[in-house]
Amino acid sequence: MSETVQLFITCLIDTFFPTIGEAVVAVLQRTGVQVEFPTAQTCCGQPAFNAGLRAEARPLAKHTIQTFESTRGEIVIPSGSCTAMIRHGYLELFKDDPAWLRRAEVLAARTFEFSEYLVDVRGVTELGARWDGRLTYHSSCHLLRGLGVDRQPRTLLAAVAGVELVELPEREDCCGFGGIFSIEHPELSAEFLQRKVANLEKTGAPTLVVADTGCLMHIQGGLHRQGKPQRVVHLAEVLNHKNQAAAAIPIPRTP
Repeated sequence: MSETVQLFITCLIDTFFPTIGEAVVAVLQRTGVQVEFPTAQTCCGQPAFNAGLRAEARPLAKHTIQTFESTRGEIVIPSGSCTAMIRHGYLELFKDDPAWLRRAEVLAARTFEFSEYLVDVRGVTELGARWDGRLTYHSSCHLLRGLGVDRQPRTLLAAVAGVELVELPEREDCCGFGGIFSIEHPELSAEFLQRKVANLEKTGAPTLVVADTGCLMHIQGGLHRQGKPQRVVHLAEVLNHKNQAAAAIPIPRTP
């Protein structure tokens, strides 16, 4: 019997980018695992948590724990932010509630970000993907600083046939999304975004790879509004390509 994993798809992928979800499933299946999708899953509660609304975040966190604790196998999330919320945010939410804290700790121990699961758990670095052309990679804040995951997505990208991977200047800088940060501080968010777009242009790469859909939506939206030709894709979309059809990936039309 093949190993089973549970897919936590995230709100943004489920609502705006279902093709990314399909790519995630395809890549996971290629490693020999069976992917299950608990249909009762909802938001992990991170937006409320980040806004300081702990009372509003706890019911969503409890629902997520209840939804997944009866399942088997690791929980894989194609998002550093949601992974960080379950692994770290839930422990803070329930630090004064021993019963729920223990349940949160058990869930956190099973939870892995997509690239982290592939490289560190499955030991997979090469997936038979091909992408002819230049790519550059943006390190999202929650993935890099919240989880310490940076080597894993870079290792996976370096193994893609045909790719020319170039370094993004100021690669550790925030893109400006930051969840509710972009809403509460729109001027700062816009400035961070402009710097990220300028650095993307310096690389000469037509495609920016990200591992968090919030960054994808934010950066692609900025490129679209400015009439820039570059596009942003999720890591799973690159890993799911096996030929020169990279141009077939649609550009997200973000307002």
